[in-house]
Amino acid sequence: MLTRKQHDLLLFIHERLKEAGIPPSFDEMKDALDLASKSGIHRLITALEERGFIRRLPNRARALEVLRLPDSIAPGLNAARKFSPSVIQGSLGKPKPDARDRSASNDDDSSAGVSVPVMGRIAAGVPIDAIQHQTHAIMVPPEMISGGSHYALEVRGDSMIEAGIFDGDTVIIRNADTANPGEIIVALVDDEEATLKRFRRKGASIALEAANPAYETRIFGPDRVRVQGKLVGLIRRY
Repeated sequence: MLTRKQHDLLLFIHERLKEAGIPPSFDEMKDALDLASKSGIHRLITALEERGFIRRLPNRARALEVLRLPDSIAPGLNAARKFSPSVIQGSLGKPKPDARDRSASNDDDSSAGVSVPVMGRIAAGVPIDAIQHQTHAIMVPPEMISGGSHYALEVRGDSMIEAGIFDGDTVIIRNADTANPGEIIVALVDDEEATLKRFRRKGASIALEAANPAYETRIFGPDRVRVQGKLVGLIRRY
């Protein structure tokens, strides 16, 4: 049996993974459960892990995977594991095969995934040079592509680790030129530097917020930042 708080936190993590493909930060979990401090979240996560409902990914700061849900919520879900995991791995996320490989196979590419162009690297830390031209393409799960055009970027840096985004991950981005507060975006600063950060507003200014206490939030005038897309998922290779 789970306590009410444990139950609510498990559902919140599960829903966030379904919607965004990444686990919520500790601050988001604290706010969602209306707790006074993050220490309460630590205790709830430990209890859920001990009961086999979640798993903390090894060597990954605050990265979570939901293993099962209470049977009272979704009796058939635990056996089938139909909900999306926080990380896509396996054959998806590999480079798109060339024409010779595709012609030699009888498999339908659309059933395996959707081809998405990789547009170089994105900094999860200090901004780097602006998004490059396409370097190659990867296959991603069809359910990760909701509508509009998409592209992928390889993450470099650790400024978003508390949002479950780590150095070496590949993020899937949906093209967009606007964002809502709290969304993780690709931001182009001064038309020169690109960075992956959480979008906030500070009065008339724009704040690019890291998910790592080692990094400060950076504030810019609205004419200095352009939204290039929103995070919709990520792929991690082990």
